[in-house]
Amino acid sequence: MSKNTVLALVGSLRADSHNRKLAEAIQLNAPENVEVQIHGSLGNIPFYNEDIDVEGQVPAEAAALRAAAAAADAILLVTPEHNGTMPASLKNAIDWLSRPFGAGALAGKPTAVVGTAFGQFGGVWAQDEARKAAGIAGAKVLEDVKLAVPGSMIRFAELHPKDDAEVVEQIKGIFEPLTAFQEAEVAA
Repeated sequence: MSKNTVLALVGSLRADSHNRKLAEAIQLNAPENVEVQIHGSLGNIPFYNEDIDVEGQVPAEAAALRAAAAAADAILLVTPEHNGTMPASLKNAIDWLSRPFGAGALAGKPTAVVGTAFGQFGGVWAQDEARKAAGIAGAKVLEDVKLAVPGSMIRFAELHPKDDAEVVEQIKGIFEPLTAFQEAEVAA
């Protein structure tokens, strides 16, 4: 049985990011039939510009992102909250993956959004914005997949999310909808 591949895009650029650690915890807790690949830093991808999105001229970092997303069975956006919305790096990745319009790497791709943030709601505004942008970009947004961990700076000051039993239990719940969607697609 082949594994389903989930590409995780982490919106935070910080090396010691709580959201990167959350993505690592998700990767460690994936069921046997799911492989979670965490994409490298989104900070190396230039801002989307149609002038450089030309065949043969697409920056290598953007081309690599598109190839990784196209090869994945599903996408997982892991986002902090910056001023009430998702970080520019994540929005930029969505912009690159949305092109060419209607045929980008996100088109029809099952996509879930999770994250952690310092505030008491765990970054739900950023997650809502990421769901909206991904949906407009053509992704099949899985609205029932939710994971918003509040108080990240305190909660994860000395504890990695992989060692937080409550978070690990919540992580396990994100895979069933992704797998169910993929199994339904295969059966159709």
